[in-house]
Amino acid sequence: MRALAVIAALMAAPAGAATTYVEAGGLLDVQTATIAKGQCIVVDGERIARIEPCGDTPEGAERIDWSAYTVLPGLIDLHTHLADAGQSADLAAPLNTSPQLTALIGAHNARITLDAGFTTVRDVGTYRGLTDAALRDAINHGLVPGPRMYVAGAYLTHPGGGGELNGVVPNDQLPPDMRLGVISNPQEAHDRAEFLFAHGVDFLKLMATGAVLAIGTEPGEPELTEAEMRAAVAVAKAHGSYATAHAHGAEGIKAAIRAGVRSIEHASLIDEEGLRMAKDAGVWLVMDVFNGDYIDEVGTREGWPEEYLRKNRETTLIQRQNFARAVTMGVPLAFGSDSGVYPHGINARQFAYMVQWGMTPAQAIRAATLDAAKVIGHEDEVGTIAPGKFADMIAVKGDPLADVRVLENVAHVMKGGSIAK
Repeated sequence: MRALAVIAALMAAPAGAATTYVEAGGLLDVQTATIAKGQCIVVDGERIARIEPCGDTPEGAERIDWSAYTVLPGLIDLHTHLADAGQSADLAAPLNTSPQLTALIGAHNARITLDAGFTTVRDVGTYRGLTDAALRDAINHGLVPGPRMYVAGAYLTHPGGGGELNGVVPNDQLPPDMRLGVISNPQEAHDRAEFLFAHGVDFLKLMATGAVLAIGTEPGEPELTEAEMRAAVAVAKAHGSYATAHAHGAEGIKAAIRAGVRSIEHASLIDEEGLRMAKDAGVWLVMDVFNGDYIDEVGTREGWPEEYLRKNRETTLIQRQNFARAVTMGVPLAFGSDSGVYPHGINARQFAYMVQWGMTPAQAIRAATLDAAKVIGHEDEVGTIAPGKFADMIAVKGDPLADVRVLENVAHVMKGGSIAK
């Protein structure tokens, strides 16, 4: 009982910081794509109180000298897998990694991600169901350092589909926590969605098509039906939330949009009709245009399954071309990198790919700040440096509007008014 009381006390301990006065060498406004000089940010506890021309340090405040850096909002990655064993040639790794060890691996990944300047992430699924929720709660209670997390808990997927651990043992022999989201009809989609919300998830992840990194599924092939996705979306809306859909193939993407999802993950094989539908419906595309090179290089070297490598080769270039089309058409695009497929902490390498394939640096940065905040529905709290919002900010050397790659080396990180790095 005493141990439980100690844990409860730790979880109740306030995480707020003292008043601080942050002197910025340049302050990036992601809405106007301008950098203001001589600005200081007054932080009261976890939140920003005001922004003003720099002067004397307010009485009782601690001055933080970031005058040699450009300061911008903490970055947001909408497609991460922190609470997972990570991608490798070993198909059985998620099964052979216990739920307890998976959670500890997640804590390690969370620290690395925060140090890289990502103060908020959306975790879009784990094989060990609900370990992401446990990690989120540990971070929120100050037990481990990490970004703000919004979690899906498990994949809603067909038996043997893109969200299953296929090719290791017969799927019906997998432990129950690895099949929390397996469904076969709309009623089961409804019931599993209700189960996940009852166990604390923030949103739903629907497997609308097959996957690149799943044995026995094809990225272009639809999996969940429109009716199944509609049933899950209805549950999410009833809980004041939303669903996102893993969807590579054009038909699966369009079915997910019709079903009412807020965002599409990957969108590799989207066609012109799908692009128009996403734009008209205001559905966000979260396209991981970086990791195809990593999978091809490292996966080939390390002996990942040939099926994975083939599917990656078939989707990488066309996904990037479709990303460029989406930029030109003005389709809503937000930042998501699929961290966990590659090592956590190098998420920012995706910015250069987004610029290479059509975005300006300002657009790419906005995709990972204000626009990503809109996707998760928390633009009133994160995504910009403004009074009333959480004091989540990073400091980098150089001008990211001139060279977006400076975001790959973050010098300092503040989350909720506390210095994390």
